[in-house]
Amino acid sequence: MAHSVKDIAAALGAQAFGAVDFLVDGASEPATAGSRDLALAMTPAYGDALTKGKARVAVVWPGADWDALGLEAAIYAPRARLAMAGLTQMLDKPLQGSGISPHAVVDPTATIAADVVIGAFAVIGADAMIGAGTWISDSVSIGEGVSVGANCQLHAGVRLQRGSRLGDRVIVQPNVVIGGDGFSFVSKEPSNVELARETLGVAPMTAPEDPTWHRIHSLGGVEICDDVEIGAGSTVDAGTIRATRIGKGTKVDNLVQVGHNVIVGEHCLLCAQAGVAGSTVVGDRVVVGGKAGIADNVTIGADVVLGGGSVVLSNVPAGRVMMGYPATKMHTHLESYKALRRLPRLLSSLAKR
Repeated sequence: MAHSVKDIAAALGAQAFGAVDFLVDGASEPATAGSRDLALAMTPAYGDALTKGKARVAVVWPGADWDALGLEAAIYAPRARLAMAGLTQMLDKPLQGSGISPHAVVDPTATIAADVVIGAFAVIGADAMIGAGTWISDSVSIGEGVSVGANCQLHAGVRLQRGSRLGDRVIVQPNVVIGGDGFSFVSKEPSNVELARETLGVAPMTAPEDPTWHRIHSLGGVEICDDVEIGAGSTVDAGTIRATRIGKGTKVDNLVQVGHNVIVGEHCLLCAQAGVAGSTVVGDRVVVGGKAGIADNVTIGADVVLGGGSVVLSNVPAGRVMMGYPATKMHTHLESYKALRRLPRLLSSLAKR
């Protein structure tokens, strides 16, 4: 569907200049843009690339001389990535499908609201509830008693286990598993890992008489609040007695593990391959960098930023920026890293004395 420059600008709350009635079919990087593409040159670094493509209109940085750049029209984007959010939403193709596929299996006791789309080979369990306008792709399974709110998107291969509850406008990308049992086991006698933690590794590790791990079942389910998004291949484990919970507006990247009993606050970001161990509490607006890990039973205060690859082993006060393993304040970590880099030179200097 074609959009005019002025309509796009209005949707973005931005200013448009030049031939604002010009119609564009889609967006493109400047160097590869065609004559009916909207080139995205939102910072001066992309200015030269406009000459390599065929773009006649572009989204440019505030103050850019769009006429000198050879453009017929331009949209000013004061905050580039925010403009990208609005623009990509406007240009994205709508989800396909309508009604319930004849190849889906829907339990007769399930409650399906109006305008729900259910794809082929999806399975909806007994007493499940699906809210109005929700879109369910192929090969999705929704367990017994699961509740899904209105206008959600469940992409191919999603698994919602029993006891899962999703709010409104939740987006779940392919092959996510929500509500699987938590990794929770106990031995008859204190295990070596318990002894190691209690004695800080001083006690000798020995073979127990009975090495059996006894399974602690997960009865608490999972609660996913409104406007949460969960990336492909991620998992959120069910709580033991109370629900594991992910707060409103939180965004979870691909391949993230959220353990049982975890509470994640509102408007957090959990980046790819991050892991949050059981019974940890993560405050509101926390950012967890890629491959970062958080130990079990700790509390992360609100507005904390954890750098990529960080490992948190103890509580973190609100508002801290943490890096490293074990994670320390960013300034402390950088000073330690600088000192470590200087160590070989220092040792070499000492050896020559």
